[in-house]
Amino acid sequence: MRKRSRKPLRRKIILRLPDLDHTKAAVLNSLSSPHSRRNYKFAMEQFIAWYCSEPRLALNRTVVLRFRLHLKSLGLAAGTIKQRLSAVQRLAYEAADSGLLSADLAAGIRRVKGVKQLGTRIGNWLTSDQARLLLQNADGENLRDLRDLAIIAVLLGCGLRRAELSTLTMEDIQIRQRHWAIVDLVGKGGHIQTMPIPN
Repeated sequence: MRKRSRKPLRRKIILRLPDLDHTKAAVLNSLSSPHSRRNYKFAMEQFIAWYCSEPRLALNRTVVLRFRLHLKSLGLAAGTIKQRLSAVQRLAYEAADSGLLSADLAAGIRRVKGVKQLGTRIGNWLTSDQARLLLQNADGENLRDLRDLAIIAVLLGCGLRRAELSTLTMEDIQIRQRHWAIVDLVGKGGHIQTMPIPN
């Protein structure tokens, strides 16, 4: 009896909506942070809607470069475009891991860079004089003013993110080696650290 010769496994070039939805769900299940899950979900859904609106596009580096141009045309910031492209790259790698896309195509998508950030980064960067002035103006007598002063002092003194500050409890603040510290703070990406509280 002759054995049948097996046909080589052909991976898809064009992914359909069910493939993309399955891959998106796999990416979201791999993320532990609810913030990352929300951001990646939005970015992947934006890409999938754009991808499916174009007729019969193969998912490859050229398509992701076109998507980058689309994001640029929306007037998005460089950091936002980088985050959206990161989600698309994760989607491509998950598709490759699932056998829906070739590893070569996923590697090509991975090589797509974000847009260059021109000029200086904008934002509300406080100088030490501005921070001192902010603390002085946050002074007050009632409980709400004292609470606000404590929040501003901890944000400035410890360099915490808003989400990190909002989850603090009294048990998190302890004396360690004769100094006050925020102990076992779970930060971005699940990193655990101990933050000293300056006098």
